[in-house]
Amino acid sequence: MKMVERETPTGVEAGRDEWEQLTLLPFTARRPERRESFRTLSGTELQRLYTPADIAESDYLRDTGFPGQPPFTRGPYATMYRAQPWTMRQIAGFGTADDTNQRFRYLIAQGQTGISTDFDMPTLMGYDSDDPRSEGEVGREGVAVDSVDDVLALYKDIDLEKISVSMTINPSAWVVFAMYLVAAEERGFDWKKLSGTIQNDIVKEYISQKEWVYPPRPAMRLVRDSIAFSVRHLPHYNPVNVSGYHTREAGSTAIQEVAFTLAAGAAYVDEVRKLGVGVDEFAPRLSFFFVSQIDFLEEVAKFRAARRIWARMMKDRFGATKPEAMRLRFHTQTAGASCTAREPLNNIARTAIEALAAVLGGTQSLHTNGYDEALSIPSEPAMKIALRTQQIIAEETGVAGTIDALAGSYAIERLTSDIEAACLEYFAEIDKRGGVVRCIEDNYFQQEIADAAYDLYKRKERHEWELVGVTKYRDNSANPHVELHHVDEAASQRQLEKLAATKARRDEKKVEAALAEVARVAATDENIMPATIEAVRVRATGGEIVNVLRPIFGTYVETPIF
Repeated sequence: MKMVERETPTGVEAGRDEWEQLTLLPFTARRPERRESFRTLSGTELQRLYTPADIAESDYLRDTGFPGQPPFTRGPYATMYRAQPWTMRQIAGFGTADDTNQRFRYLIAQGQTGISTDFDMPTLMGYDSDDPRSEGEVGREGVAVDSVDDVLALYKDIDLEKISVSMTINPSAWVVFAMYLVAAEERGFDWKKLSGTIQNDIVKEYISQKEWVYPPRPAMRLVRDSIAFSVRHLPHYNPVNVSGYHTREAGSTAIQEVAFTLAAGAAYVDEVRKLGVGVDEFAPRLSFFFVSQIDFLEEVAKFRAARRIWARMMKDRFGATKPEAMRLRFHTQTAGASCTAREPLNNIARTAIEALAAVLGGTQSLHTNGYDEALSIPSEPAMKIALRTQQIIAEETGVAGTIDALAGSYAIERLTSDIEAACLEYFAEIDKRGGVVRCIEDNYFQQEIADAAYDLYKRKERHEWELVGVTKYRDNSANPHVELHHVDEAASQRQLEKLAATKARRDEKKVEAALAEVARVAATDENIMPATIEAVRVRATGGEIVNVLRPIFGTYVETPIF
């Protein structure tokens, strides 16, 4: 038999044909494969074997390149974790600001390097704790924040110039952002030295998480104003954290997660450019947030593809010239949806695998879920193990010693390119339908996610996707006892007393004047942040500021998708 030339794609294909005939077919005749096809969590069919022929059209310098240079496929920074590990940012939020501050300080003492803050539902939706609609929800699923006094307590004894602070809030984000700035100012910190991010991604609320106050167009204006203000006053702060996490948790595929998130990012770029701010000036401060699901190879490829897509979009569509303006930086959280209530200790293994995928995918910061994620707000023991998981990856596995260790894997490179191509098809469809806001109003995103979620549900029902300990290897004996977070029922009353004390101390005339100024600015095209900051400074509450804009901006009711 003539020797096959192995150096060319044609030679590889011929060699593969030979392997299939002489090795694969006889072997599978004796030992058939477990199923006819294997698919990723998102439904993409995996080839049995990937070879150089699968990446024959890829150009290394054009498509992969080097870390710290466009298209950033291999990472946003030249040395990645060799110089500085990712930020270990465990989220916390429950009860009053004092309660959550204690958890922050515990995690910092355990080696956490960044803070992430969860807020309760009233705070998220712009209701004060003493609003009748807040009853039963104050401090239950996050920390209650009504005024700047709460933010002062929330970050008490924490040096805001040395540790970065993330805040997970969207519909009322601009108000809490103002509170954070006033709290930093009153403690003597320099805004120019603050680092961190506020999520402030209203697009994904309409798409997936379903928390909003105003209609999409005025809500986009609030995000725009936050970004424009930050560019001028906070050079190290990220005023938006465009989030795919919640889109994926709502049931989207990995491709939809990337496509819809980057489309939202592009919509924010469009909004800020309308103010005449150059893309090279503000784009370096945009940040992103993705999930790391359990499908290891798909997740690593997804992160790499997202960086490449964004770099090319910023250069080709928006004319960015600075590498920093093309660089996508992101936070990652392991998948809450992958955690199970049955056999919850199995979630430690799931979280470790997902965290490793995030690291090998080049994340800039990471939250690892507690093993009790499906049961309650994480307990201190669960958070400690979650943090230790990150520390073990950083200190013991060796993966931080080389950059983009899976680059060159035929499977990873092909999956990366396939995700990019599929995302470009979504971008074309979104543009065809009139852009991101119109797609929200027409429920296009919502329908796509609903269809994907239903498809995954059917795959689970058919046992095409198994959950260990739940749908396979199920042990029907009682769950092992795990210590869960205790909800302090007295926290709500403490918060109401604190809010009443703040209102009793403030100058009501100054509050009324400040709220009137917020309303005046909202009716113009002026940036709303300075007026909001002044209102916060005189102790106007979040609910008061949100309410004063309802008559101007209106409210929003979605047409449900089933």
